[in-house]
Amino acid sequence: MLMNNNEYLAVIESIKGEIKAAQYKAALNVNRELILLYHGIGQAINEHKVWGNRFVENLAQDIKIAFPGVTGYSVRNLKYMAKFAALFPDTEIVQATLAQITWYHNIALMDKIKDTERYIWYANKTAENGWSRNVLVHQIESGLYERQVLTEKVANFETRLAAPQSELAIQTMKDPYVFDFIPFKEDMVERDIERALVQDVTKLLLEFGTGFAFLGNQYHLNVGGDDFYIDLLFYNLNLRCYVVIELKTGDFKPDYAGQLNFYLSAVDAILKKPEDQPSIGLLLCKSKNKLVAEYALKDMSKPMGISEYRLTSALPKELEQQFPTADDIRNRISNDTQPD
Repeated sequence: MLMNNNEYLAVIESIKGEIKAAQYKAALNVNRELILLYHGIGQAINEHKVWGNRFVENLAQDIKIAFPGVTGYSVRNLKYMAKFAALFPDTEIVQATLAQITWYHNIALMDKIKDTERYIWYANKTAENGWSRNVLVHQIESGLYERQVLTEKVANFETRLAAPQSELAIQTMKDPYVFDFIPFKEDMVERDIERALVQDVTKLLLEFGTGFAFLGNQYHLNVGGDDFYIDLLFYNLNLRCYVVIELKTGDFKPDYAGQLNFYLSAVDAILKKPEDQPSIGLLLCKSKNKLVAEYALKDMSKPMGISEYRLTSALPKELEQQFPTADDIRNRISNDTQPD
């Protein structure tokens, strides 16, 4: 029967894939045209600033009269268009990069970012990873650019991996990693943190970045009849390699690197396929001495990096509002100590 024919089903899947791709391209083209339109309107507004603040208000009213069913031309949005055009006078940059994300993403970037270099970096990452507006805002507020681009990373990737694998591995690293979905407790041990991480794998993968596939925690390896357990094991589709992650609740110690080096050797021998790139490791510690960490990695044979991590230490906003601020306490003390 035709409905059960494998060739027919394959053709149907192929056609559905083409339809989805065409829909995506159509949506992208519509979005691109809208962003370019807004950019052009913003340029026109900026060119006629001499007409004063009433110009934007009159423009919003006239557009509403001319196009009564069209939205997106409020005074507030027109001012965003002017800001957008002022930030990026070059239309080519807008077309090549900023038109790849929605106007609402661009508004979020305008609200959160003043530096155009960071703005473009976040726009590229949004298009690359398909972030929603909320995820974009979260990444900005967690300081992703600072943690991934500006930080001095402690790793031996350049000497243990060939290019471009080494560059990709370095770009993947962050320092620190922010696990702000885990509430901090004083007596937490490695297993507590690990358990909390895997309970919300979606947020964990968001923090690690694009391309990471979670394979398991306490991943069992048998080496020469002895049992060993890797804290977290991933496969990175972009790097085409296994990623071994070890968690430590205290300061970094040099022997941690030796342990990770052993795990990487075991993964390469047991799990790695000929088409896979060499496995890489990541030690996540509560804190580290940068020089000690660099010395520890110097003679390790396997590619690895060392980063710190942060857990949630602040109170939830709804509880934070119920407690006095430092200024409230100081004022209260000051008032209590004043003579009657």
